[in-house]
Amino acid sequence: MRFGRTRLGAVERLLWSRDSRLVSRIAQNLPRARILELADSGWCVLARAEDLSEAIVLRLAQASAYGIADVDPSLPAAERYVVALGHAVQVSGLGNRIGMDETPEIAMRKLLDYFFALKENHHVEFQPIVDLRTMQAHEWECLFRPQMPMFPHSISAIVDAALVAKRPVDFDVFVVEATLARIAEITEIAKPGSFGRHAHYSINLLPASLLDPHFEAGVFAERVRRAGLSPRHLVVECTEQQAIADIPRLKKQVRALRRLGFGFAIDDAGAGYASFNVIAALEPSIIKIDREIICHIGNKGSEAKKALVEAFVSFSRRIGAKVVAEGIENRRDLLALQEREVDFGQGFFLGRSCTMPMQPRRIRSARGLPLTISTIAGWEGAVTTQAVSTR
Repeated sequence: MRFGRTRLGAVERLLWSRDSRLVSRIAQNLPRARILELADSGWCVLARAEDLSEAIVLRLAQASAYGIADVDPSLPAAERYVVALGHAVQVSGLGNRIGMDETPEIAMRKLLDYFFALKENHHVEFQPIVDLRTMQAHEWECLFRPQMPMFPHSISAIVDAALVAKRPVDFDVFVVEATLARIAEITEIAKPGSFGRHAHYSINLLPASLLDPHFEAGVFAERVRRAGLSPRHLVVECTEQQAIADIPRLKKQVRALRRLGFGFAIDDAGAGYASFNVIAALEPSIIKIDREIICHIGNKGSEAKKALVEAFVSFSRRIGAKVVAEGIENRRDLLALQEREVDFGQGFFLGRSCTMPMQPRRIRSARGLPLTISTIAGWEGAVTTQAVSTR
């Protein structure tokens, strides 16, 4: 029996198999079933429980190996299909043979395979990083947005899956190649003389990837040039989801990247693994202060946060770096950061992410006056202005 986790009154079932012939037979007999190829790890079939019944599957399977499990609707939507897939692989009896006999890794590898298989679904968005003196865009952070209909997940969940599955480099290669291609498209369509032709972008990488030969400074620079871009227009942003195992090696890589023209940023400074010691060792060109520090910094009683930001600003001046405040969501926080001479800011208040790089909202800086926000309708579009209450 290859049926696992049968539930009374189940609505949906998931079948997993490595046999394309079985999947083809199911597709012919169940036209409403959803079929998904999981890279080199087989196929996944989703159908109504009444359609994908034990009797039907046994008749179609012939000698094919498979596993089938009910989808548990009581689980969150982001988990139910991954869990069912893990159960289906287990009951198939093939988990050991394909090196996927540990349940957490089953789920994460399957999730990652699904993510890779949907390459054409995903897209890149751009959020402005704003010069807090001029209130103009200094650069745009590239934010990868996964679109996974069966297994909806945020990009942070996909990063976690890549780490658990021990495939962070594969993940970063996939995302970076798609991001560089999108930047190249935008550069190509930008009008001569527009900011799109000379825009700067930041791209996120995990520490493990930065230490991998795929992202060795010279190799990465060549990949950037093949995309029709210049390293001088890119900032490599080191994310903090994992501890940095070899700081001396990473420091050497950072120096090599900067010699070739790349900027280098430490993300989420003040949280997680991004400590002052790590920042001092890596000597970044940009320090991005974690949003938890920035949140409500303009409120009364936030003296500790203000002091911490002042410390980052002073520290950055000593090492020749610039400071970016992440997560700016209101006018009070913006003013508090400007008073402390923070170089750049990022957040919903300044500009949300879009599929094209947009100039930030235009904000009048005088205290006590109505806040006027100008929304850029398109890259080269007209400007429409509206008054917004400061309350």
